[in-house]
Amino acid sequence: MKNFLKIISLAKNYRSSLILNIVFNICSVIFGLFSFILFLPFLRVLLNSEELEKIGEQGAPTELLFNKQSMLDNAYYTMFEFLQTHSKFELLLILCLTIASMIFLKNLTRYLALFFMANVRNGIVKDYRNKLYIKILSLPLSYFSDERKGDIISKMTNDVKEIEWSVLRSLEAVFRDPVAIILTISILIAFSPRMSVFILILIPIFALIGFLTRKLKRASAGSQEKIGEMMSTTEETLSGLKIIKGFNGEKLKQKQFEDENENYTSQMTSMFRKIDMASPLSEFLGVSVIVGTMLYGGNLVFQGLLSGEELITYLGLFYNVIAPSKSLTDAVSNAQRGIASMDRINVILDADDVILNPENPIKIDSLTDKIELNNMKFKYQDDYVLKDVSFEISKGKSVALVGQSGSGKSTIANLLPRFYDLNEGEIKIDGVNIKETSLTNLRDLMGIVTQDAILFNDTIASNILFGKEDISEEKMVEAAKIANAHDFIMQLPKGYQTNIGDGGGKLSGGQKQRISIARAVLKNPDILVLDEATSALDTESEKLVQQALNNLMKNRTSLIIAHRLSTIQHADEILVMQDGEIIERGTHDSLLKENGTYTKLIEMQSFA
Repeated sequence: MKNFLKIISLAKNYRSSLILNIVFNICSVIFGLFSFILFLPFLRVLLNSEELEKIGEQGAPTELLFNKQSMLDNAYYTMFEFLQTHSKFELLLILCLTIASMIFLKNLTRYLALFFMANVRNGIVKDYRNKLYIKILSLPLSYFSDERKGDIISKMTNDVKEIEWSVLRSLEAVFRDPVAIILTISILIAFSPRMSVFILILIPIFALIGFLTRKLKRASAGSQEKIGEMMSTTEETLSGLKIIKGFNGEKLKQKQFEDENENYTSQMTSMFRKIDMASPLSEFLGVSVIVGTMLYGGNLVFQGLLSGEELITYLGLFYNVIAPSKSLTDAVSNAQRGIASMDRINVILDADDVILNPENPIKIDSLTDKIELNNMKFKYQDDYVLKDVSFEISKGKSVALVGQSGSGKSTIANLLPRFYDLNEGEIKIDGVNIKETSLTNLRDLMGIVTQDAILFNDTIASNILFGKEDISEEKMVEAAKIANAHDFIMQLPKGYQTNIGDGGGKLSGGQKQRISIARAVLKNPDILVLDEATSALDTESEKLVQQALNNLMKNRTSLIIAHRLSTIQHADEILVMQDGEIIERGTHDSLLKENGTYTKLIEMQSFA
């Protein structure tokens, strides 16, 4: 219920449409009730017109009171007077046209109610998707290291769709059916208090279906988890198709997917069986109540306490309680699936944003002095991957980090732009702790080029201009030239407007990396972070990319994570890391003279 109310609370952004929906729903219910009530005089004229003669002989009613008998007497007397100058067929014609008009107005207002509810329902789904996507953008990288991408995608697509189809479609019933039930019950009680005792039976009968909805929610949660696992397997298959085929792992992955698909199918079968049971059960119980009402009402007719046409009209009105009660029960049952999906989505929405902006951030316009990394300690889980690491990068200087895999080099590159936060220690830019400035301000100072060129399924121009607005084409071309990318771009069919495919799949590794460098050049950052930017390239591509990097690093403060040591020989300082600690530091020449770990690394690469 808490989650359902949370969704309904989102409707406040569409208050006017919601109010119009409620107004037109009330009108629709009223017109529908009047169309049923008008069947009473229709049946009286058709089946028992002698009663009209008796009422006419009694004379005009003294006054119109707001009760059933007074209103009927006045209506019947008006009909009696009409029959003095017109035929019964003409009276029936007027009654039929009036009933048809009421039904037309009922359906017109019903459509208008749905028309405005469409704004509410689709608007809430749009807002929910936006909230989820914004949350994904704001969460730290550490969150996604513990989650499967396929499951997150499943929550973004299948779970949100489930909310749209189950919970939000139930909104219509929530705002319409209670109104219909209350108004109809009020009229029924006024119509025949003795007959209306059967209305009280509805409440405990439809409560019997409650146990189904609780089980349904559990089944829905399980099914959404299973489809999340299937999405993850599919995403991993697409990403690792080359390895799967290369190691003849098709049957292994096929069996994994088929097992997950079988589990998902079993969950869905169980869930739909519960859903399908709710509707016929509620209908059977509702019809049972009507049959009991017919039996009791027929007995009242035999006793002369109720006329036959009044019983028929009452049963028609009584159906106006059964139908919305059944609809409301179905809506609650269906909503359980969406609420189970909400529970999964809320895992993301309620996740802590552990990397936050300060309340009063300090603005850093540019790097004027140095970057200080003091006594840094950091761990992803239990063991520290950085152990009391300290060094400085002066403005315009380059510092390279080298060492074996797992020594903590890339971790430092991730800490500088606050993709993660330190457990202990601090990082300062011109004496300002990076936690005291905004994330936007901090990252505006930096340009990042990673080992795997991260490009988007868009044009080359859009990828180079990513994150920048109102940049002239001349500046974009200039950046591409600095990155040694302009020549190969112009050889493509549409030049800068060429779409590069998913992840830049239409380009070679070296071409993708040069596009990434052009993007960094265009940003013109004060601080440059190069995380093994050439390690995945062949020799020829590496040469072109390294030239582009050298162009990029001119007169720029740089932190370089290097795997190929030949690329960092001209760095102002080289730090050799091992097991999260700095074990050697100096220039290329001074470190060679020490004949220590750095020399061994050089020799190993030379031998290789």
